[in-house]
Amino acid sequence: MDAEPAMCSRAGCRAAATWRIDWRNPRIHSADRRKTWVACDEHRDYLRDFLATRDFPVEVSQLEAAGEPG
Repeated sequence: MDAEPAMCSRAGCRAAATWRIDWRNPRIHSADRRKTWVACDEHRDYLRDFLATRDFPVEVSQLEAAGEPG
């Protein structure tokens, strides 16, 4: 059975995600704890900037399709 494609984490967006945004809130998360949002091309910069403005460490990478080697 094929996995459903990941959908963008931006509120109200139903587009397929192509980017992975890993982040953490250093005030409440230890250095080894990361949260992940996914984004479509249109919202990648918006979501990254939303987190970076709050001084959260952020890493953006291409989202790999399910079943692709990591």
